[in-house]
Amino acid sequence: MNLEINENFGVKLMKHLLSMEDAREEVDEILDLAGKFKMRAIPGEPLAKKSLAMIFEKASTRTRVSFEVGMYQLGGNALYLSSDDLQLGRGEIIEDTARTMSRYVDGVMIRAIEHEDVLEFSLNSSIPVINGLTNKEHPCQALADLLTIYESKGSFNVTLSFIGDGNNVCNSLLFASAFTGMDMNVVCPPQYKPDFEIVKKAEEYAEKTGSKLKITDNIEEGLKDTDVIYTDVWVSMGDEAEASKRISDLKDYQVNREALTLADPNAIVMHCLPAVRGQEITEEVINSDQSVIWNQAENRLHAQKAILYRLLKD
Repeated sequence: MNLEINENFGVKLMKHLLSMEDAREEVDEILDLAGKFKMRAIPGEPLAKKSLAMIFEKASTRTRVSFEVGMYQLGGNALYLSSDDLQLGRGEIIEDTARTMSRYVDGVMIRAIEHEDVLEFSLNSSIPVINGLTNKEHPCQALADLLTIYESKGSFNVTLSFIGDGNNVCNSLLFASAFTGMDMNVVCPPQYKPDFEIVKKAEEYAEKTGSKLKITDNIEEGLKDTDVIYTDVWVSMGDEAEASKRISDLKDYQVNREALTLADPNAIVMHCLPAVRGQEITEEVINSDQSVIWNQAENRLHAQKAILYRLLKD
């Protein structure tokens, strides 16, 4: 992958990956590594005898499988731990769990409900902590998405349009776009805008890279001539109580054949999965030739391996 290499390439700067912002100086190298892992160009078992604890407060398919398989392929070991498997489920404070884990394993990946819990864990951990998803961000997904866009388009000189709920994935993609110089439109109803503070920070980074970030509720404006259409579920885990309201509010923001006609004819369609076919995206579009959703899902494995390599390798 021929990316422009920044002056810190080869220097490990991340201590944790809690936010996409933590990877801002290492995006090039992570994507380069992910591409090499995908091509099987890194031999051996670079994380032999390393162990990763994986703590899940939320169910997972892609996050669990990609991290578990990734550690195995790198020569290490992954431990699946639901919150019920740990004393956290019986009231042990995060600080005590983090300090204990630091004595046993080489890294921790947490898929949590509250972002603040992952931050607190990292503050009390002497080993790397990876955010596998929180209510605020999903940096692992965003890095895999960057790999997919680069593979599909050959550069980041494109416009990404995220349509629907300006959620945790959208928040991380705003940072990802700003760091790479990619333009990004968030197309959503006013009450579903992405996190205000993240938008503000992303705009500051965008000024330096030339990235243009726009938030609009106008679908035609947001999708006009776009190169990448991205959507996610309207009802995330934890939002089930307001499912009917969300579906009603977002019903006009579906990725369907009509939406594709607004975009560039060569636009690709992305979805981080799981998808509710017939809600945020139609069956026709998810199975169309413009969909790169399965490449995107596969790239979670390669991006995860690159993240693990950067954080856990001596």
